[in-house]
This record gives sequence, structure tokens and C-alpha cells, in this order.
Amino acid sequence: MSSKRILFTGGSGKAGRHVIPYLLKQGHQVLNLDLVPLDHPAVDNLSVDITDSGQVFNAMTSYANFSELEPGIGVQKFDAVVHFAAVPRILLKPDNETFRVNTIGTYNVIEAAVKLGIRKVIIASSETTYGVCFTDGRSDPEAIPVSEECDTNPMDSYGLSKVLNEQTARSFQRRSGADIYALRIGNVIEPHEYPMFKEFPKNPESRRRNFFSHIDARDLGHIVDLCIAKDGLGFQVFNATNDENSLDIPAQELADTYFAGVPCKTDLGEYEALLTNRKIREVLGFKQQHNWRDYLG
Repeated sequence: MSSKRILFTGGSGKAGRHVIPYLLKQGHQVLNLDLVPLDHPAVDNLSVDITDSGQVFNAMTSYANFSELEPGIGVQKFDAVVHFAAVPRILLKPDNETFRVNTIGTYNVIEAAVKLGIRKVIIASSETTYGVCFTDGRSDPEAIPVSEECDTNPMDSYGLSKVLNEQTARSFQRRSGADIYALRIGNVIEPHEYPMFKEFPKNPESRRRNFFSHIDARDLGHIVDLCIAKDGLGFQVFNATNDENSLDIPAQELADTYFAGVPCKTDLGEYEALLTNRKIREVLGFKQQHNWRDYLG
């Protein structure tokens, strides 16, 4: 695949700081828009408040670095926008501020990209859209495995913001014809966090709100790269998870024990993630590179 010029928002966050290096290894050029710079020698940063539409438009029409001044051909259009910037969960800011930043920021980023003629936009949605992760009390998904066709009806400000962001993306895709893909990202695991998987068997219930699933931050980079490469899908939603659950318990046993009474729509693979990634495997050709078992000896 040819090198792409990519504008990435929120690249200094937990997921972005692993996704961007993956994209760089594939030969892409990345400009990071974030309030906090990413400390990486191959990445240039712009400090941008995504809730300010003017800043977003200006950043998307700027040089990515000093070397782009040399050809004398003016500012070039970005090939793709990857939008990860957000308040990353509830209980960090007041609910109304979480909702405001996430929804207005996403509107501004997608609007600027579409109106500037950028034909590929990838946004970070969330597993929380299914209404289980941050529910008050105990809730069940519509079906097992949890696929992209399941209902999205969260009761929290963060999950609600992500549902609205998907609708915003769908609306802009309809009016522009651009490819806009939303990734319902699972519980992000960084390489140094794998030792905590040893603790999960002591309290399996603690993983229920995440459907017992996860996504390695580097495998998320692979998914983003596949999205950049795959054209012509219009508006799409993809679960972004690893192939298997984060517990060494068969998938059907997990479903029967912790989601009793929830209808099972399809047969489950032996350890298949209950938040299934079948769609990204079948449509994008995703092949995970990091199995949690490999990091526990």
C-alpha cells in the first residue's frame, strides 16, 4: 500500500500512542492533533482544541512539518483523517462536558474533513454503545455474540456521545459519499498491562461489563491501517476487538454463566470473543498479531 498523509486526532492517548507508531511502520506520514504532544521523533504535533471548529479547519489545511515547505507547491490535502480525540470515559469530567467535547469535537472533525474533500475518515466509537459497560446496575446485550447489528442504547453520557457520533458520521457520509468508518473499540490493552490478565480468573465477573473482550493497542493500529486501505464501503461500523476473550474459559460457558437468558444468534467458536470481531476479519481481512496467552508464558 502506498504511503498516506494522515491527520490523527488524539494520538497522545492510551490507544493513539500505539496506533500511530504502527501507522508509521507501514510508511504513512502522521500529523497528531492533541492538547498534549506525542513524544515520538517521527511525529509532528499541533495543539488543537477539537471543540473549536476554526482550529480544526485550520489544522486540516496546514503544513504537517517544515519539510513540506520545500517543494513550493502549497499545502497538500490529507489522504485520511483518524479521529480518536475524546474524553475517554465517564467519571473524568462532568457528564455534560464529556458529552459536549465528544459530540461537538466529532462533528467539527468530520465536517472539516468532508468539506475539504477528504474521502476517508475513521472515528473511534466504543463498546459502550451497547449499553452494558457503564450501565447503572446490571444490563444484558440484545444477543450473544454482540455484533454490529445489536441494539445500541446506553444510559451514560460517554456511550450516548458515541452513539450520536456514529449518527453524525452516517449523516455526513450520506451527503458526501466519502468513506466513514466507525470503530467500536473494546477495552484497550497496552503491552505492559498483560500481567493483569493473571488476576482476571480470580474475579471473572469483573470482565462482564467489557463482554470479557479486549483489543491490543497494536492490533488496533492494524485495524486502523486496514480501514485506511479499504475503499468504497461508505458508512460502516466495526467492532474492534481481538479474536478471543480475556479468560481461558470457553465462550459458550461464559455466555451461559454470565449472560444467562440472552439469546445466542450464532454458534460460538471455542474461545471466540463475545464482542465478536467477525466483521473486521471477513470484510477487512484482520488477523490479530497479539494473543494474550503469548504474554503470560
